[in-house]
Amino acid sequence: MDEDKLLALAKRRGFFYPAFEIYGGVAGLYEYGPMGAALKANIADRWRRFYVLGEGFAEIDSPNVSPEEVFAASGHVKEFTDFSVECTKCREAFRADHLVKDIENPAALGADGLSAALKGQGAKCPSCGGELSVPQKVNLMFKTQIGPTANSRVGYLRPETAQAMFFSFVNHYRHFREQLPFGVVQVGRGFRNEISPRQGLLRQREFNMMEAEVFVHPERKTWPRFHEVADDRLRLVSNDGKEHVIAAKDAVHKGIIKNEALAYFVALTQRFLLDVGIDPKRLRFRQHLTNEMAHYASDCWDAEVELSYGWVEAVGVADRGSYDLDQHIRHSGAQLTAFERFAEANEVERDVIAPVHARLGPLFKGKAKAIAAAMESAEGLAVESDGTIKLAIDGAEVTVPPECFERKRVREKVSGRRFVPHVIEPSYGLDRILYSVMEHSYHEEEKEEYTVMRLPISVAPIKFGVFPLMAKDGLDGFAMKLDAELRDAGVVTSYDDSGSIGRRYARMDEVGTPFCVTVDHETLEKGTVTIRDRDSKAQVRVPAKELAALAPRLLRHGFSVAKGGK
Repeated sequence: MDEDKLLALAKRRGFFYPAFEIYGGVAGLYEYGPMGAALKANIADRWRRFYVLGEGFAEIDSPNVSPEEVFAASGHVKEFTDFSVECTKCREAFRADHLVKDIENPAALGADGLSAALKGQGAKCPSCGGELSVPQKVNLMFKTQIGPTANSRVGYLRPETAQAMFFSFVNHYRHFREQLPFGVVQVGRGFRNEISPRQGLLRQREFNMMEAEVFVHPERKTWPRFHEVADDRLRLVSNDGKEHVIAAKDAVHKGIIKNEALAYFVALTQRFLLDVGIDPKRLRFRQHLTNEMAHYASDCWDAEVELSYGWVEAVGVADRGSYDLDQHIRHSGAQLTAFERFAEANEVERDVIAPVHARLGPLFKGKAKAIAAAMESAEGLAVESDGTIKLAIDGAEVTVPPECFERKRVREKVSGRRFVPHVIEPSYGLDRILYSVMEHSYHEEEKEEYTVMRLPISVAPIKFGVFPLMAKDGLDGFAMKLDAELRDAGVVTSYDDSGSIGRRYARMDEVGTPFCVTVDHETLEKGTVTIRDRDSKAQVRVPAKELAALAPRLLRHGFSVAKGGK
């Protein structure tokens, strides 16, 4: 389709549009209008039905600003970068890998590879044709300070919502009564200072995410509800370039998807995307290439949606191993572990490192107690080649000399073991999903003069349009009363008495409203109103006094409920 038509409709009808337009706008920042805000909220609520209600996961809400230590641990301070090139003539900046043509995954080339590729292809500035600078690495996080003084902590706007699910693992583990597996979810904003944001909602500097972090036993990556999706057929493009249309259970059995838990959330992702309106014929799951896979991931699949822009990633589903928890353990010294109890206690011998308090106190003073506690609680603490040990205390690394500890071999009964859980992460881009749903729902009828947005009932911003046939003879008063009754019943409505009834239907069709109710003179005579279905254009009369009770069933089961009650 012509994306310009969809963008025009989005702005005209209040779905989304560039922010700060009266001040010239800011690239990569968009505003959701009344229709878009409602559509976004409805998609997020459907996601919660899958993950919070369906899976029993817990939702949290963490700050948008985090101290630098969080992102030093996660790797974002060092690695959350892209390569930028700048036009020497017009000074506009571009992502270097976006200018490279006909090379698979150019983002993996590095500075020298990108420079060589751009030079070899004779790349010029897309805006003015000027010469381009050499690629420079740019960190994409928004940096700030927490507090107004010179001693304020360095902070960043979060580039993802995931980290609180990791650094607060102990709280979440306790909430789930220390039982694996469990999941924690968050719906919220992420911030990335993109070099050259383009393509509307698909690449923004402030965006919306829906993420789940699912904590599993590293040796048991199964899922209790896998049988429910085992026969779901998935369109998979593996990293060897082969396409498979295959049942989820067979994808696991053949080793295409590495484990059952990962396959479950790939299949659940497909169910969710189809539920909110993605065309199944324009959906696939692509496995990350070997040079694209994050170093900590054992397997990762992107749900890609075909749009007018091409195939676009909307969801990433990854097996992240224990990387995230390991990093926060190493940087903070916190014990972000789970406990597994043995069937019966075993007597074992093990080496431990015991603090020498008489030496620690004079050397480390106020920190001595924390250092001793860290030594006593640490599992498998390593002694460095120079005889020292290194500990993370209050976010800082402390080196403890050999005279401050001693190594002992102890014999004890062990009832269980501590271990670091692994993580399966389904990460959803809410804005990209919203745009994809709108594009896949967009239909032009009657020689392209009439547009219908065939949104699923569950995500449509408005559920019922309520119209008097004309704004006189008491029809408008009756319609207003009916409109109020529907809203009291929790149904989102739009009252409209302007223009012809055909134009009012068209306005509701254009924003995806599934049902319209018309009050006419027969309503005053017989007490019935007309319900019109958006997609079939079929109409049926029902008693007006029953509409508020009927509406929730219509929203759950569709227009057939009204036809059956004729």
